[in-house]
Amino acid sequence: MIGPSEILALIVVALLLFGPDKLPELARSLGKAMGDFKKAQRAAELELKDLDSFTETKEEPPVIDTRIKKMAEDAGIDTEGKTNEELITMLTNIVKA
Repeated sequence: MIGPSEILALIVVALLLFGPDKLPELARSLGKAMGDFKKAQRAAELELKDLDSFTETKEEPPVIDTRIKKMAEDAGIDTEGKTNEELITMLTNIVKA
């Protein structure tokens, strides 16, 4: 941790290097840079949080039983994007008809 004597030494060195006219401008620039850095850091953290929540809640596509899919295809049913339950219902309707 920096103590009061180290801070005083840094101020004296900064005054000698930059002069009393440039020191306020330097402090403003440093403050602005720190603010921009913190803003970018917060934005990156939010983006990562959004990405994590998206991947956690993303639903997996339903797994279609290959036997049900084969029976549906043999019956002439388009199986693309349909769940097992939908295929079973369609097969049942064909059998009942």
